[in-house]
Amino acid sequence: MKKPDFTDLKAMYVNCTLKKSPRQSHTDGLMDVSRKIMEAEGISVRQLRFVDHEVAYGVYPDMTEHGVEKDEWPKLFKDIFEADILIIGTPIWLGEKSSVCQKLIERLYAMSGKTNDKGQYLFYGKVGGCVITGNEDGIKHCAMGILYALQHVGYSIPPQADCGWIGEAGPGPSYMDEESHAKDNSFTNRNTTFMTYNLLHLAKLLKENKGYSNYGNSREAWDDGTRWNFENPKYR
Repeated sequence: MKKPDFTDLKAMYVNCTLKKSPRQSHTDGLMDVSRKIMEAEGISVRQLRFVDHEVAYGVYPDMTEHGVEKDEWPKLFKDIFEADILIIGTPIWLGEKSSVCQKLIERLYAMSGKTNDKGQYLFYGKVGGCVITGNEDGIKHCAMGILYALQHVGYSIPPQADCGWIGEAGPGPSYMDEESHAKDNSFTNRNTTFMTYNLLHLAKLLKENKGYSNYGNSREAWDDGTRWNFENPKYR
C-alpha cells in the first residue's frame, strides 16, 4: 500500500490532567504513544498541559473583557487553532471527564460563533479526537461527551477517534505504573494507533480540499438571506 505524506499537518495535544507540571500524568503517558506515531510520520506536534495556565472560566473569547483580571485563553487558543488536529486527553474522575477538560470545552465553545474566510463556523476543516485514562469504567462515556462537543462546535471526527486505558474497578495501578502492564495492552495499543492514523487521514483529506465547500453551510450567507434549497414561507 502507498504510504501517505502527512508532513504538512500540525497536531496539538491538550492534556486535561488535574496535575500541574512536572507531576507525572498517566494521561500524558498514553498520549505519548500517539504523539510518537505522529512524530515518526513527520508531523509538527505541540502539546500543553491546560492546568499549567491561568485560564478563566467563561464562554467569551477573552474573559478580561468581562471583569476577569487574567485570562491566558486568547494566547493558548492561537496555538490550538493553528493545528489541523486537536487531541484532548483527560483522566476519568467519578465516571466523568475532568473539570479541566470541561473548562477547555467551554472555552472552545466560546470561539464557535466566529467564522472563517468562507463564512463557515470557525472550526470547519479541523479534526478532533480524544485520549482517556483511569482505573474504573468510563472511557466510552467520556469520549461520547468530548467528541460530541468537538463536532458540535465544528470539528470533524473520523472513525475510531478515541482511545483509552482503564484498570480493574476500584483502587489500583494506573497507566504509567509498571505493575499495570498497560503499555503492553494490545487493545489499547491498537486503538491508539488506529485513532492516530484516522486523525491524520481525515486531516489530510480536508487540508488538500481546503476544508468543506461552503455551499449550504455558510453562516454569513444565511444571515445575508441565502437559503439554497431550504424552503419555508417564513423566510420568503
